[in-house]
Amino acid sequence: MKEKSFLIKTVFFIIFIISLSVLSVNLPLIKVFSISNRKVSDNCYYISAKKISGFEISYTHSVNKGRVHDFYTIQPDDSLLLDKTLFVSYGAGIPEPEETPGADFLVTDDGYMISNLHRKVEKLTMAVGLIANHAIALYDSQKGRNTEESVQEYYLTDLFEPQTSIILEIKRITFLKYIFHKLNKKGGKLKNE
Repeated sequence: MKEKSFLIKTVFFIIFIISLSVLSVNLPLIKVFSISNRKVSDNCYYISAKKISGFEISYTHSVNKGRVHDFYTIQPDDSLLLDKTLFVSYGAGIPEPEETPGADFLVTDDGYMISNLHRKVEKLTMAVGLIANHAIALYDSQKGRNTEESVQEYYLTDLFEPQTSIILEIKRITFLKYIFHKLNKKGGKLKNE
């Protein structure tokens, strides 16, 4: 009788361990910063959300041809917050200081800056432009935003075809998906993926 009880306990324990293992690799537990093709889900890049504190999207403005820099931080609720924008001259689509109550307008050596924008989005959807020459700079959460070694910059046309609609967001993925992504992107285009 003791042997039968031991055997039943052992079988239940093995089933429990197998179930726990299956659940742990299939539950979305890994928090990542995701840059993905909106239409082709396999065309994506994941970076551990622990490794970055924010990012900057820069592009050439279509009207005034000056470079625009939009600075985002990652919020505790996993949303993205547009903190400030820096640009060299006004053109269509460049915000006016009075459009955002509480925003600060500054003239700097680098151009014009509007800070304290506080525009919160769950995800940022955009199209990769060829003429706009979109780039993304990722800020290392350990090194901060203000040092050269803290920034990793990538041109989006090196990652996606021009005119591709992409989504930038914080999301959770399964451990299994994260591992397969790492294996498939081995030697890929993004450091710290």
